[in-house]
Amino acid sequence: MKAISTTAAPAAIGPYSQAIRVGNLLFCSGQLPIDPATGGFPEGGIEAQTRQSLANVKAILAEAGTDLAHVVKTTVFLASMDDFAAMNGVYAEAFSAPFPARSAVAVKTLPKNALVEIECIAEIA
Repeated sequence: MKAISTTAAPAAIGPYSQAIRVGNLLFCSGQLPIDPATGGFPEGGIEAQTRQSLANVKAILAEAGTDLAHVVKTTVFLASMDDFAAMNGVYAEAFSAPFPARSAVAVKTLPKNALVEIECIAEIA
């Protein structure tokens, strides 16, 4: 088991790793839409926050030597299911066929009152 960490994504805000590599699998912790340069959320609502969460995921994947094309499963946490369509539009720009398996769930509250959080499992080729 090996921890993966990069300054190109926000540091963990608790006792967890940005990602853990086990064999050829990478388990990426949920990524809030925190801009690592500013420590804040981007302006622009759910679309901007989804883009930032995905950018953070991409940075961690890159640090581990993989990319979005090798993601096999994602989980998207939404503060409101009313944001599903807008999130899905941005998400569809990031992934291509064959699309990863995905779950999308609404939660009562996300850390720092984020609108979205995205976690994934990826293959390291």
